[in-house]
Amino acid sequence: MNFSNKTNLKSNKNKSMPRKQTKSTNKLGRTSGNPKSKFNSGNYQPKKAPEQTQVVLFNKPFQVLTQFTDADGRKTLKDYIPISGVYPAGRLDRDSEGLLVLTNNGQLQNKIASPQHKTTKCYWVQVENIPNDEKLQQLRDGVELNDGMTKPAQVKIIEQPKLVWDREPPIRQRKNIPDCWLEIVISEGRNRQVRRMTAHIGHPTLRLIRYRVGEWTIDDIVNGQYKVLTL
Repeated sequence: MNFSNKTNLKSNKNKSMPRKQTKSTNKLGRTSGNPKSKFNSGNYQPKKAPEQTQVVLFNKPFQVLTQFTDADGRKTLKDYIPISGVYPAGRLDRDSEGLLVLTNNGQLQNKIASPQHKTTKCYWVQVENIPNDEKLQQLRDGVELNDGMTKPAQVKIIEQPKLVWDREPPIRQRKNIPDCWLEIVISEGRNRQVRRMTAHIGHPTLRLIRYRVGEWTIDDIVNGQYKVLTL
């Protein structure tokens, strides 16, 4: 028997038969090499910035949450701001007062709230007792809190600002223990940071009012009222 002839016949037969075309698929299960693939990255449309940027400057009262809803029935922004589509740029604690900035522009919101952009914020802080120069210098240099060292702050003792309104209920005051007002300017926004800073140097915060965020202030805005700006 001639085995070489058999091998040649089998080889020729394989050459004469057309190969069956197979489709390859990628990891997403889509056929490769198809110019009309259903997946088209060009169909993705990023969220557009609003045509008109709105900024709401709200002078937040004491015991108001910086959100629009609350399951426990506490006062929220909804009780004061009947404007849809705006959101707080950063937080202001429920027991703090003063300027809260809201906007419908996500990029602006991030710029104000993110510590990377170093937007400065000015606070009027009523503290227990009167800190000496050494204590104030500690705040200026930065203090070690449980979440790390604070950045240097601008700090000085001031007279009670004329813009300050009566608070309901009033602050807790102790007989024979004086208090004073500090102006503190920081570029961070950690949770209850200013209160923790003053407590660290032994002067607990009795009242905290945010006067300024970036270039915006509460000038001419009555507590509980707001002003709308269009940029």
